[in-house]
Amino acid sequence: MAGGVTLVGSTDRNDADADALDAYSNAVISVVEAVGPAVVSISVGRTPRGGAGGAGSGVIVTPDGYVLTNSHVVHGGRDLEATLMDGRTLGAVLVGDDPATDLALIRLHDTGVPSATLGRSDSLRAGQLVVAIGNPFGFQSTVSAGVVSALGRTFRSHTGRLIDDVIQTDVALNPGNSGGPLVDSRGRVVGVNTAIIPVARGISFAIPIDTARWVIPELLARGRVRRAYLGIGGQTRPVERRLARQLEIVTGRAVEVLTVEPEAPAARAGVRQGDLIVAIDGRAVATVDELHRALARTEIGAAVTLTVIRGHERVGIPLITAEAV
Repeated sequence: MAGGVTLVGSTDRNDADADALDAYSNAVISVVEAVGPAVVSISVGRTPRGGAGGAGSGVIVTPDGYVLTNSHVVHGGRDLEATLMDGRTLGAVLVGDDPATDLALIRLHDTGVPSATLGRSDSLRAGQLVVAIGNPFGFQSTVSAGVVSALGRTFRSHTGRLIDDVIQTDVALNPGNSGGPLVDSRGRVVGVNTAIIPVARGISFAIPIDTARWVIPELLARGRVRRAYLGIGGQTRPVERRLARQLEIVTGRAVEVLTVEPEAPAARAGVRQGDLIVAIDGRAVATVDELHRALARTEIGAAVTLTVIRGHERVGIPLITAEAV
């Protein structure tokens, strides 16, 4: 009591702040203790053309030594090695990689290693706590914490294809973090850290673990991901306004066929240079990226109908997809 006024205890506020900080700290610490031993530092000794190798991070996803990482960390590399948190350095071999999703799988020359638990990325929410563990600039087992900034982003891979449903976070990442896990507060891997924007702060991206869940079996089975293809080269272009109204092309855009590979599915079906692709099996297609997405959902060897504008008419062209090689 001072001058008849009761002072609110600052000690109570400080205790509450300390409790909140402890809860946050404990959450991050528990994640690091659960997943940290399964995070490895990957070094690539050389490339097939004799170029200098690189380095990145990865996370062991099975006790028999399979490691999930980024394709751009290990693609075309030789003399792979992985260093565990306990100091062991193990040789490794590339099982397979998928540049289109920037994911790869390597296997350690040892078993009985610590492994992380895979979660689900479809249940993530903006604002959710996430933790990244990796090896930026060679500093092993570095921890960064932040939140999910946004979901459903798209990010262009090294092949030029868009990766869908990418996770955006404000977690601090640096070169060497690539391939390391993004983990939720329950210690489950929900993403694979893949990229930063050098000129921006507080913006980083991770491939969702749900994407990795369907890529991993493909890499285990054949070392790559099989995708359907048509055998064309194309570009996104606007459709002349009057023609778009006449043929009910709502988006006003289409994929113009610039080249047709000889003996490819499109060539065998009669697709011509200059055709404007507007749909595949009834699903509207307005851009090259949308065509890629539609093909990613199409089984190899499936019978589909390609809808094109040829001249001033809408034409349906049946074809059988083939495997991209």
